[in-house]
Amino acid sequence: MIRVLIVDDQALFRGGIRMLVESQPDMACVGEAADGAQGVRIAAETQPDVVLMDVRMPVLDGIGATARIVAARPQSRVVVLTTFDLDEAAARAIRAGASGFILKDAEPELVLASIRTVHAGNEVVAASATRALFKAFGAQRRQAPSTFGGLTERERQIFGLAAKGLSNTEIARSEFVSEATVKTHISRILTKLGLRDRVQLVVFAYEHGLTGETLA
Repeated sequence: MIRVLIVDDQALFRGGIRMLVESQPDMACVGEAADGAQGVRIAAETQPDVVLMDVRMPVLDGIGATARIVAARPQSRVVVLTTFDLDEAAARAIRAGASGFILKDAEPELVLASIRTVHAGNEVVAASATRALFKAFGAQRRQAPSTFGGLTERERQIFGLAAKGLSNTEIARSEFVSEATVKTHISRILTKLGLRDRVQLVVFAYEHGLTGETLA
């Protein structure tokens, strides 16, 4: 059973998402919160598997709430909810530890698929809107830190493919290696760069101009 917490300041929206979640045999809504501070408190009490987090809320916004929830319980996965497909606040929430974002007007099937995706340990990174967001967020690029220089040539190749949003299966097929090998490379890359997951890897790539021309 996937335990879901909904954090949004719009009661009607929360109610709709709750009904959607509870219609699924493998999901349960463990709580609702109307602001980020309340969300942090309820997350501590209920220890959800997945948190659906609005970005703009009173008292404490989704960025701060995400950072606190993930710091207290790293296994809780946060999916950011946003109205805008080019939302810098959503990118900041991802940097704070969220596992991706979806638009509030997304189809119900996509919302449910996103919950299952992050619960399985993956990230929501494939949407074109997500790539557009990261590209806009990385418009003012910074020099890559010295840690990037510590990657091997092979790790840089894998990094570039992951930054394009390719899955482990797609990378393995492209590079003629096993998925297990790709997972090992990705794990080492994340460790060397001090990143939480593949979503933060994509953000890192855009922020430092490491995405390559194929992502244009």
